[in-house]
Amino acid sequence: MAAPRPGCYLGAVKAQRREGYGLYVYPNSFFQYEGEWKQGRKHGHGKLLFKDGSYYEGEFVDGEIMGNGLRYWASTGNTYSGQFVSGELHGHGVMQYKDSGKYEGEFSYGMREGHGLLVDKDGQTYQGTFYNNKKHGGGKMTFKNGDKYEGDWIMDQQQGHGVLHCADGTVYEGQWRNGVFNGQGTEIHCSGVIYDGLWINGYPAAQAKKIVILGPEVIDVIQGSAITLLVQLQNEEGEVCEYENGRLLEIWAGVKNHQIPASSSTSLFKLIEEVERKPVKTPFGFECINYPLMDAVSGSWELKAAVPISGKSGFALADLPIPKGDIEPESRSDTLFGMGDAPSTEDGFEGESLRPPASQRVERGCVVFRNIMLAPPPANYQPFMLLDELNKKRGKKPSGRISAEKAEKMTVSQEKIVDSRSEVTAKGYKSKQDQHSMTNSRVLPGQYVIMVHEVTMPPFLGQTLPPAFKLLRVLPEKTKVKNIKMEAVKAIST
Repeated sequence: MAAPRPGCYLGAVKAQRREGYGLYVYPNSFFQYEGEWKQGRKHGHGKLLFKDGSYYEGEFVDGEIMGNGLRYWASTGNTYSGQFVSGELHGHGVMQYKDSGKYEGEFSYGMREGHGLLVDKDGQTYQGTFYNNKKHGGGKMTFKNGDKYEGDWIMDQQQGHGVLHCADGTVYEGQWRNGVFNGQGTEIHCSGVIYDGLWINGYPAAQAKKIVILGPEVIDVIQGSAITLLVQLQNEEGEVCEYENGRLLEIWAGVKNHQIPASSSTSLFKLIEEVERKPVKTPFGFECINYPLMDAVSGSWELKAAVPISGKSGFALADLPIPKGDIEPESRSDTLFGMGDAPSTEDGFEGESLRPPASQRVERGCVVFRNIMLAPPPANYQPFMLLDELNKKRGKKPSGRISAEKAEKMTVSQEKIVDSRSEVTAKGYKSKQDQHSMTNSRVLPGQYVIMVHEVTMPPFLGQTLPPAFKLLRVLPEKTKVKNIKMEAVKAIST
């Protein structure tokens, strides 16, 4: 049917009214209708064309768009198929957006309102209730990164109670405000960390900021004895973060990283290059390199050590299992931070299956590293070899690096040297073997560094806590004997 001029009608007429099927071009030429008519009004099925290329095709009642139909907007490229009332999107329908988004659900006078399913251009889906074109009420949403949320919404933001399942396995359940965790809630992080408490603007209200090793600035321990350390996670105010569990902490020991003078021999440089060293900065003004730690409960013997336990006065002592080996029953330390008994030199570590201390999970903001012991220095351990070499070049005796037993044997050996140098030369090799065996039976006296650092992976909330350090001073075993004698004298006098 050819289009008539503006203001003209071409079609069926009854009683001088448009009746039946016909085409009408409105005088302003912006609208054009082709379809069924009744008593001069659009009624039945028809298609209303707009000058910009938009159109509606569907049901009409008494001149109004009413019922089911299809609406296309040329300016946006969007298409709607569904129910209409008085020309408005009203009822159930499907809106297909030009950017590949789609909504299927209820409309109210042109707005998404009621229950529906929305898929946006990024593939994110929301299924739930809408109000005024926004997510409002209860609903489920799957984000493009794989996260899934189910709970309350207010004006397009999570607010109220909800559960978030993250793609990495993290789960949060609790209160929300303005799209972030806010209020009481629990997060089970994919790393194993659990925070159950108050949240403010997406962050824990009692968030841990530092690791603290309790005790004096310098911890003294008798040579060959075990220590037990109590570690806390604290906030900026120094309060224990009792609402936090599961951070993974690791204990590490180190010795001072001695710098090598430029005049050192080439062999020393070669020695250093052969051993991979990763210096660790400490708050004590020097760097450390790794020194082996071990779990004191190993093989066929166990240690008995003093364990710090929280109490009214700050700490109390508790005993660990009694050693199975030959340990002097009188030899017991009262030092708070774990200077306990150790196996005799004869016990040694030959044939023992020593294992490093295991990492520990934090419980209610605290963790205890029990029965930690500095291992005997490995054969040809670089730091001590280097220190001995430097001491020789400086004409100094290696101070604080030998045990009491070794010192006594060296004294006897020096007396024999006076009699005959040749005799010493002949026995030199055997003497070195004996000294090496004695020296390597337990840790050498001196100053060490203990570090507790976080190894939680992936980091909780994207941040790893800074490490904590303590100085550890290993005293010769004769110190323990002296303390025992003093205690015996005190006991007799009382």
